[in-house]
Amino acid sequence: MNDGALLALCREGDSAAFGELVGRHRTHAWAVCLQITGNRHDAEDALQDTLTSAWQNLHRFRGDAKFSTWLHRIAANASLSLIRRRKEVLDYSPEGIDLPDLSSPTADRVADVDAVRSALAQLPEDFREAIVLREFADLSYSEIAAHQRVGIQTVKSRISRGRAQLVALLTPAVG
Repeated sequence: MNDGALLALCREGDSAAFGELVGRHRTHAWAVCLQITGNRHDAEDALQDTLTSAWQNLHRFRGDAKFSTWLHRIAANASLSLIRRRKEVLDYSPEGIDLPDLSSPTADRVADVDAVRSALAQLPEDFREAIVLREFADLSYSEIAAHQRVGIQTVKSRISRGRAQLVALLTPAVG
């Protein structure tokens, strides 16, 4: 069954059809939430908010864009909203956590992922959102432009400038 048929069933209150519909797009929505929030706990909260909001606002989906684009937009908005709420809370670093063995290949990959997440978190919100929607949600420039309510050239500029900032943040300083 295609997304349109599932959407019609969802609008009639079929929660199983909604489960199947969002299940098709959940991985990308999760990636958007995770990359914007920067951690699994917040991403889980943002994804839950996304799914709840999508179900409650299904009647507002006009079909001008693909369902996946609409869901990714909700995911990005839920993630950004959660970040704004959490900015008021100080970061907490618990004492006594055992650090992983930093000599293992797995630890290197984890360190790389953490470095990218940390660098993404340092980008201006508009840049981070544009990069995440492009790289992790596979949205087109025009879909990102519609989401951010800006022109395509602005999206291209944000992505380009954001990538340049990421490279600068991820390149070790040479002494």
